[in-house]
Amino acid sequence: MAGALTPEEKEHLITRNLQEVLGQDNLRAVLKERDLKIYWGTATTGKPHIAYFVPMSKVADFLKAGCEVTILFADLHGYLDNMKAPWSLLKERVKYYEAVIKEMLISLGVPLDKLSFVCGTDYQLSKEYTLDVYRLASVVTQHDAKKAGAEVVKQVEHPLLSGILYPGLQALDEEYLKVDAQFGGVDQRKIFTFAEKYLPQLGYGKRIHLMNPMIPGLAGGKMSSSEEDSKIDLLDSAAKVKSKIKKAFCEPGNIEDNGLLKFLKHVIFPMYKEGEVFTIHRKAEFGGDLVFPQYEQLETCFAAQELHPGDLKAAVEVCINRLLDPIRKAFDTEAHRELTERAYPAPVKVLAAGAGAVGENSPDKLELKVGQIMDAIKHPDADSLCVLTVDIGNGERKSIVSNLLTHYALEQLRDRLVVVLTNMKASKIRGVESEGLVLYAAGTDRCEALAVPDGSKVGERIIVEGFDNTNNPVPPLNPKKKVWDKIQAELHTGTEGEALWKEFSLMTLNGDRVTSTLPGCSIK
Repeated sequence: MAGALTPEEKEHLITRNLQEVLGQDNLRAVLKERDLKIYWGTATTGKPHIAYFVPMSKVADFLKAGCEVTILFADLHGYLDNMKAPWSLLKERVKYYEAVIKEMLISLGVPLDKLSFVCGTDYQLSKEYTLDVYRLASVVTQHDAKKAGAEVVKQVEHPLLSGILYPGLQALDEEYLKVDAQFGGVDQRKIFTFAEKYLPQLGYGKRIHLMNPMIPGLAGGKMSSSEEDSKIDLLDSAAKVKSKIKKAFCEPGNIEDNGLLKFLKHVIFPMYKEGEVFTIHRKAEFGGDLVFPQYEQLETCFAAQELHPGDLKAAVEVCINRLLDPIRKAFDTEAHRELTERAYPAPVKVLAAGAGAVGENSPDKLELKVGQIMDAIKHPDADSLCVLTVDIGNGERKSIVSNLLTHYALEQLRDRLVVVLTNMKASKIRGVESEGLVLYAAGTDRCEALAVPDGSKVGERIIVEGFDNTNNPVPPLNPKKKVWDKIQAELHTGTEGEALWKEFSLMTLNGDRVTSTLPGCSIK
């Protein structure tokens, strides 16, 4: 098909439904000579949902236009973006993304002969790429790097260096993937203009940038993996799709904040072959069926309130289930179910009564977080104590008095990641206020701060296995009831140094265990 198209027809396919194109003259020049080379990248973080059909619909257009398309699974980017993807899960999430995106493209009827998949860490850890990161760092200002990532990288009061590096790495991907163009959402515009400014300073060419609009979620606003009500998972059952569509925001006459209409515009209508139409089935007493050959006709009808939201929802539900059916069937195998579980482990559930039953002195009363010691100084009135300034995430810091000074030099404590009890009532220790505890294993001749799992991020919750308290605020511990003292009496390290409460492990929500090199000790 692509071989029979004129350059103008290819340009139309490549650019239709886009919100913005940077470098369209260059695009036309390339198409007069050869087919376009383009890449789309996705950070392997949250589970892909139906909004991913929007870029996949454009990938279909690119392939129909004869483009050579590369899909980049940006695993390293996912880790750098405030460690949304733990290092321990990166490989499994890449496998999941590749499997599910292939099934999405098959569901869209896309030929895959000019499509390739690349994993970011396949080349981003090379010597050449690393040297270019340093070269880029020597010319990019901190202001420009932070500004470029403002719409994409999670913003916090005290940003990590990783988030500042993120835009530069994405810019370098254009050169290392040897493409003419990068495709992405309009939320990445600042990264695209950043690449156009800085790649030429390294001697590399300026690329074309193609930008999709951001479509609203089901609840209005951006569709997000972390907001259950805003999106439909690709593996949701037909019944769950029906339930979510029923609750979707669909105000009569509102065509701007309507995720259902935008999905039809950017996914369903572009799929139609010549002569196919979108049909909304209605009973005769409600006006009979409505037929829309063009999306604009549907939008006009809904804006005029000639189409009831309930009828629109019913038609969209049918379309979505048709898209999801082949994906659900493909993933209905033992291998795919195991892959899904490895990539996205189920949240830890509260155990049944008798196993890890919640009680007045059970560990769900503790708010434990990964903290980073930003500073450590000697206590002014106690030689065996130190005062730690600990970052516990989201810009919050706590001052904690600790006796770790007897086993660590001050410089050994600074920048260390530790497990912090954060919901203790502040109290004064030898005249200095302490707002929490840094947990440590206490041996007979030495003590050791508990080791957080590799890839843990500051502010990440630590729970006791079977006692998931993360869905509700954890109130401060009542010192009069000595709740901490009673819970602490059951904290210890196992025979292999694993941190335990009774027989239950201290762990992250991903299931990674807190440890120590000191087995058989109490934890204080």
